[in-house]
Amino acid sequence: MTIVLASAWRPRGELLRFQKLLAMLQQAYLSLVISLPPDVESDVLDALHALPGIDIVITPDWSWGRHLALQESLRHDATHVHYADFDRLLRWVETRSDEWLQALTAIQEVDCLVIGRTEAAYSTHPRALVETEAISNLVTSYLLGQAMDVSAGSKGFSRRAVEFLMEHCQPGKALGTDADWLVTLHKGGFSIDYLTVDGLDWESADRFQAQAADDHNQRQLAEAYDRDPGHWAQRAAVALEIVQSGLAAKSRELESPKDTEE
Repeated sequence: MTIVLASAWRPRGELLRFQKLLAMLQQAYLSLVISLPPDVESDVLDALHALPGIDIVITPDWSWGRHLALQESLRHDATHVHYADFDRLLRWVETRSDEWLQALTAIQEVDCLVIGRTEAAYSTHPRALVETEAISNLVTSYLLGQAMDVSAGSKGFSRRAVEFLMEHCQPGKALGTDADWLVTLHKGGFSIDYLTVDGLDWESADRFQAQAADDHNQRQLAEAYDRDPGHWAQRAAVALEIVQSGLAAKSRELESPKDTEE
């Protein structure tokens, strides 16, 4: 079995960390597929094009980032795909590489693996995320019939699951994919497995840093994040998009459900 990375990345100073981790990433993945926003800085793009084994996708609109990364992954001859938000992935690999590698093994054993956060990992996030994601996680869990954290930015799929998603899902609701992809697969007869990890703790504290933020800086920046009312409004809007996307997927007719005898 083989696995390819599909990742959406809006660069915020992570390039040097990526370059340091590249060899480790390339040992684990058959290829790296990375989608970037249309306004990505030219120096970042030039640096990425100079790296071997990187498949770059420039999105026409950033809301398409996750979808196009997953779609492009099918161009590679791998049995499974690991979707990960790139900033979260870098922190995970940098801080808990053994756990990350164990998760990659688990991905290759199932059709769909949702990778969520342990209580310790979740506690590092701002309250604005914790309180609003509680709503979208609760609704999505209800639609799936099992409790899980769906918004940690990391999921694994078999090739046939990705093909099914590309047949039935459309781009345009970036964070709505947290529910859309899972509910669509659930309706199509795919099993949804679940794993929690410590390595998907809050990644935004790492922005424009030379390395992953330590616990102290992570906590300070999370408290500062919560003091801005705009962040609460933003996260409420994200939760609403996830809920609406899950409900839309639940009501959407599937023209060709998976053959459950496979």
